[in-house]
Amino acid sequence: MKESFGSFIKKLRVENNLTLTQLAAKLDLDSANLSKIENGKRDFDEKRLVLLSDTFKIEIDELKKEYFSDFIARKIYDSNCSEEILLVAEEKVKYLRSINTKQINLDL
Repeated sequence: MKESFGSFIKKLRVENNLTLTQLAAKLDLDSANLSKIENGKRDFDEKRLVLLSDTFKIEIDELKKEYFSDFIARKIYDSNCSEEILLVAEEKVKYLRSINTKQINLDL
């Protein structure tokens, strides 16, 4: 089972021997807010993913996968939806991408 995004950040921080204060400074946060993020009491700001990527030398796509999967899972859980919604969402993503590809081809 995957951990929450906040737990993921904490794991990275501990593995890299950084204190809350040190990582918070690198992410332009105060340590109290970072602690809340790590403990699931506050959401991580998507705009800081690049800073997190740079700090831990992790590909931004890997961080996006962790961040958005956590976000989607929490929304599904909080809304008491079935997991079938993921299949529907996947089809919608494919549709949106196909529209975008068609638009790009028309622009060329």
